[in-house]
Amino acid sequence: MHNFPEGLATFAATLADPTFGLGVAVAIAIHNIPEGIAVSVPIFYATGSKWKAFGWSLLSGIAEPVGALLGYLVLIHVMSPTAFAILFGLVGGIMIHICIKKLIPTALKYDPQDRVTSNTCLVGMAVMALSLVLFQVV
Repeated sequence: MHNFPEGLATFAATLADPTFGLGVAVAIAIHNIPEGIAVSVPIFYATGSKWKAFGWSLLSGIAEPVGALLGYLVLIHVMSPTAFAILFGLVGGIMIHICIKKLIPTALKYDPQDRVTSNTCLVGMAVMALSLVLFQVV
């Protein structure tokens, strides 16, 4: 569900500033590693098929370039500073909602005593901050 707005965000970021777009693309690429694992592992264990797990992960990832393409087709003629502000605000809101309402509560279901969830959230934030510094996007 959230891969479509990720593609849209990458498109808009690159259109606004290629350096910023690179940073967004790297951040999303880093994020897609555990996401791919989270999609494929349960499917593999449920079906025993590496190909089904791979196929569903691939299908999940295809939503990003589709989001970018649709963003291009719909928005290329109306892009302005206000349009960028609206787009980034919408995508940011979607991503924050997914994190707060879906990802963190799901992690805490698997870790009810919060032995690792909070710390790994902080590690994830640190990885993203480091990637932004390394790519001088901050």
